[in-house]
Amino acid sequence: MRSSLISTAVWFMATTVGLSGSESAAQGFEAVVYAAPDGGTIHANLYGGGSHAVLLAHGAVFDKESWHDQAVALSARDLRVLAIDFRGYGNSTAGDAGNALYQDVLGGIRYLHEAGAERVSVLGASMGGGAAGQAAVVAEAGEISKLILLAAVPVATPEQLQGDKLFIVAEGDSLRDAVEDQYDRAGEPKELVVLNGSAHAQHIFRSNRRGAELTEAIIAFLTD
Repeated sequence: MRSSLISTAVWFMATTVGLSGSESAAQGFEAVVYAAPDGGTIHANLYGGGSHAVLLAHGAVFDKESWHDQAVALSARDLRVLAIDFRGYGNSTAGDAGNALYQDVLGGIRYLHEAGAERVSVLGASMGGGAAGQAAVVAEAGEISKLILLAAVPVATPEQLQGDKLFIVAEGDSLRDAVEDQYDRAGEPKELVVLNGSAHAQHIFRSNRRGAELTEAIIAFLTD
């Protein structure tokens, strides 16, 4: 289903690491580290404790902290949220597969399942969207419940994407044509949302009104 949001305004084993327990708790999350399938070591911030978990995969100019406001909003809706630092960001390190970022997403999905989540969904933006998409291609059946690709870097075989899929892109984004092609080629169930403006991926959240609309669209899809 194609839709749009219109606005006239400008708009493993996990261990606690990094911040002290009191510091991270004061910010509303627990700092954890888990292993990627190829042996990478991935650091992440864990919010909330709902049975439906959501992994947040950042873009190239962002990090796990960039998701804080969205993670707080999602966890307030009874979603467990894991915002990760990709290998090469923060204290996260690569394993045998080198720069295969999808390994970090797979490891996070499996960590959340092992930690008791009944369902695990993934939200990836730009570079992180490409990693999330590739993880959704190679994941085991049932590992991913819902997949949100926010102006995501394309994957080679979108026909193989698993889960209920939501594609989001701004109408003026340079990746719009690629996103729409990925949507057209992906299997059902799927939805496409085209936002006003030209902000790319996580940059949309910097606009108070559009960012709030985008957050609510994401929450509605995840909690439907």
